[in-house]
Amino acid sequence: MGKDHILLKTDGLVKHFELNQGFFGRKAIVQAVDDVSFHICRGETLGLVGESGCGKTTVGRTVIKLYEPTAGKIVFDGQDITGLKEKEMLALRKRMQIIFQDPYASLNARMTVGDIVSEPLDIHGLARGPKLREQAMELLQKVGMSPDHINRYPHEFSGGQRQRIGIARALAVNPDFIVCDEPISALDVSIQAQVVNLLEDLQHEMGLTYLFIAHDLSMVKHISNRIGVMYLGKLVELAESSELYKRPLHPYTRALLSAIPVPDPDIAEHKQRVILKGDVPSPINPPAGCRFRTRCQYALDICSQLNPEMVQVGAQHMVACHLMT
Repeated sequence: MGKDHILLKTDGLVKHFELNQGFFGRKAIVQAVDDVSFHICRGETLGLVGESGCGKTTVGRTVIKLYEPTAGKIVFDGQDITGLKEKEMLALRKRMQIIFQDPYASLNARMTVGDIVSEPLDIHGLARGPKLREQAMELLQKVGMSPDHINRYPHEFSGGQRQRIGIARALAVNPDFIVCDEPISALDVSIQAQVVNLLEDLQHEMGLTYLFIAHDLSMVKHISNRIGVMYLGKLVELAESSELYKRPLHPYTRALLSAIPVPDPDIAEHKQRVILKGDVPSPINPPAGCRFRTRCQYALDICSQLNPEMVQVGAQHMVACHLMT
């Protein structure tokens, strides 16, 4: 099927966490993700960006049911998986994988690379005995590593190599969909492009679909077909990659894009930076109405009273802002 086939869809996705506060253990609710709706077509990469703590990682982990959603709906390849239990999810785990942000913490230091990469094959009964080792070596080659590395341990590798091992592990079960949870943020700048290029090559070769989570907007533009911008648990803008960079509509998106470094000093000198005032409010007690209004220079009276709905402003462009209505 082509890119017009929706592989993953969320409708009003909500994820709240319960937190104990203070000496008496009073309960507080962290509104990590609140009413987020989007879709990803087969073979597409949807980038998800925003400041740290905006909820983008929580979205990624919730859509593959590492976190149970508080409310809303998750549909994967036409099947509503929202209420599926862990045993029922096991078969789908082969089709949905994740690459974690920290390539060292996500790898078991006591396991060899061969054991790490072949573990998913063993769990799902996809290979046994000599075949297990053979497939592990093939997977290492696929991500640009030597099969000779199979008996080594994670601490013997660089950050970029460890992330390649994590990618190989995610590919082991031949998935359809991969959540890339800030897979390059812990790597040196010189290695980041290599890993992104590897992910793109694998996508074309294997027909993969990605949810690419990051805060580096220049890299997200390079790999994504469409980009969603999140702020304090809300999706505030969603557009095709080139459209978002040419015509950012939400004040928060404009601020993020203005912060991207420009390599040419002459252009950088005349570039206008949008400086956001104040800190990001707490997700335990977010502002009423528009959550961005406390830092927005264009805030209207209605912004404190009514939460803006996501509206269509172009063929593939949606924004949640009262200035657009």
